[in-house]
Amino acid sequence: MLLAIDIGNSNISVGLFDGERELKFLSSIDTDGRKTADQISIDLMNIFTLYHYDICDVTGAIFSSVVPSMNFMMSKALTRLLGRAPMEVGPGIRTGLNIRMENHNQLGADLVANAVSALVKYRAPIILIDMGTATTISYISSKRTYEGGLMFPGVYLSLDALSRHAAQLPDVSLQHPKNLIGKNTEDCMRNGIVYGMAGMLDGIVDRIRDMLKGEEPTVVATGTPAPVIVRHCRNQIIYDKYLLMEGLWEIYQRNT
Repeated sequence: MLLAIDIGNSNISVGLFDGERELKFLSSIDTDGRKTADQISIDLMNIFTLYHYDICDVTGAIFSSVVPSMNFMMSKALTRLLGRAPMEVGPGIRTGLNIRMENHNQLGADLVANAVSALVKYRAPIILIDMGTATTISYISSKRTYEGGLMFPGVYLSLDALSRHAAQLPDVSLQHPKNLIGKNTEDCMRNGIVYGMAGMLDGIVDRIRDMLKGEEPTVVATGTPAPVIVRHCRNQIIYDKYLLMEGLWEIYQRNT
């Protein structure tokens, strides 16, 4: 079995694959840079207990991270649990991805995994939307090359900024809006974020489509807020919950 982990700014996603690429479970815990290797080990053991799997059955591990300060402790925890060092997505790892960024090292490991998975599953050109702490839009050309992208504040970050910096605005959860026009403060905030983000995504997708001059891109979205936002977009956008995890599986196979 393969243990795949992605360390994001807000959450750590933990997935377990069997030998046939079937994802047995996908769980998440809070990202906390203060945790020691022992505490991370306990968190992982508890997840395995929760889903009724034995961590001793794991034969390999891979992780990606956008929080460099946690990488050492995660590697130490996995080495302690599994008796072997995990694979870390970064320089020296074979991905098969042709990247045309000015500095390859500036491309997040999670975006690399997403792109690798998207090229296996979908037809290029691809517009890839990753919705996390930041919302990142990547463009993969018909030549299967990662060309670059755009980045702006994510859904939860935008909601949090509203409530934190406006004294009379409350904390609100992300939900599907009841109507376009809100009738109370909470609905106005929620509607503004959901429809505003949907409109922003539509606008960028349309601009990239114009740039392609006739080529029809495949538009794929992933990330926790994506199902809520994509539902209100006018473009056809495929939601893929497991894109990142399957990308880690692909990268692991290419390096073993």
